[in-house]
Amino acid sequence: MEIKVVRQIMEWNEDVSQAVKDQLKEKKVCMINVMGSPGAGKTSLILKLIEKLRNIYRIGVIEGDIAGQIDAETMEKQGIPCVQLQTQGACHIEAMSIQHILPMFDLDDLDIIFVENIGNLVCPAEFDIGEAFRIAVLSVPEGDDKVAKYPLMFSTSQALVMHKYDMLPYFDFDDKRVEEDTLDINPHAQIFRVSSRKGDGVDELVEWVKASIQTA
Repeated sequence: MEIKVVRQIMEWNEDVSQAVKDQLKEKKVCMINVMGSPGAGKTSLILKLIEKLRNIYRIGVIEGDIAGQIDAETMEKQGIPCVQLQTQGACHIEAMSIQHILPMFDLDDLDIIFVENIGNLVCPAEFDIGEAFRIAVLSVPEGDDKVAKYPLMFSTSQALVMHKYDMLPYFDFDDKRVEEDTLDINPHAQIFRVSSRKGDGVDELVEWVKASIQTA
């Protein structure tokens, strides 16, 4: 199966994001925006969620990268419909690009679209792409100061996943600080401690995702 590759289209975002929301709502498709740094483990987390959800939901993926299609190839090997979005240097995904990608999927045959946003803790949080909700991913090796340093992403996400949590014994990472910093700026955020490699915490996240889809 050949991977579809498209390039970022940069235009005014707000009006288009609402049009994307309306289109997805009409088709009863829930789009989930997954954001985090390069190396935070966004791809492995999405794959773990797909593993747990694919018997219940029909799932597609939009892979955002500045260049290349490594993550899209990973999804394709799992038999997941996937479109690779190359931003050609832009540090975030635009709603206009999502709008142009949606016709590449059969929306009547999907329930969920995961969007793996560009690896960046700043720019992606500034742009509504038409998602139903956001998941911010912060891995233990990144350090426990990121919420304080980059608050916008964590204040606008419905969930924070402290990822690679099995590595906690090997890093000076204060998970309590991360939780407190997050709840200070986002009191309603749901916080999960997850290891995709070992599976710890995945089931709790999956149950939250399922509940959020039902209320989206």
